[in-house]
Amino acid sequence: MATLLLVRHGRTTANASGVLAGRTPGVVLDDKGIEQVAAAGARIGAVPIARLITSPQERCRQTAAAVGAAQKASGHPTTRARTERALAECDYGDWQGQAIKVLLKEPLWRTVQQQPSAVTFPGGESMVAMQHRAVAAVRRLDAEVTEQHGADAVWVAVSHGDIIKSVLADALGMHLDLFQRINVDPASVSVIRYGIDRPYVVATNTHAGDLSWLAGKPGKSAGGASGAVVGGGAGPS
Repeated sequence: MATLLLVRHGRTTANASGVLAGRTPGVVLDDKGIEQVAAAGARIGAVPIARLITSPQERCRQTAAAVGAAQKASGHPTTRARTERALAECDYGDWQGQAIKVLLKEPLWRTVQQQPSAVTFPGGESMVAMQHRAVAAVRRLDAEVTEQHGADAVWVAVSHGDIIKSVLADALGMHLDLFQRINVDPASVSVIRYGIDRPYVVATNTHAGDLSWLAGKPGKSAGGASGAVVGGGAGPS
């Protein structure tokens, strides 16, 4: 099973001003966001990546470019970012471009917090549809990477907060209605491995720390058996 690094884009001008950017064109990283993605890229630079996938939104493409630049600086083969529309930001419809403080007053806001599976944004998509397209894309891409590069391959997908939270919720076996319990900050790195029997969530919302251990072989239980290790196991080699 390959290893997936889910990277959220860095902070944007919209994040800093409290606006729901959605798919609004021209939303880019602010100075803080540029610093954040450089640091995230440097962390990921400790391990060669087999594939770099990004949402089509500018902020994600900027973040993917920072990851790619760090790969080159670390002496790894050049990895060009490939756009995947299924990892695009949620289509928030009429909510897009509005101030969060205004949206807080909308009756639908409470449903977004408590029962996201019942939410369809006015003029936009449902949160269920958002999760389905993102999870399907990630699982498809992971299978491709594993087939082409082997079970020890590491690949990166750069996307958005709600998209990454929905993918993590699926990997954790959580209902979408519980996904607001997961936090995914700008430029954070989360790690998933999709096994034959189940997904393994290795890390969520990390901001710092060495990632070079990801270049090792995925952990196995004593005797080489695959699957979850009773007692927790010895960790990565």
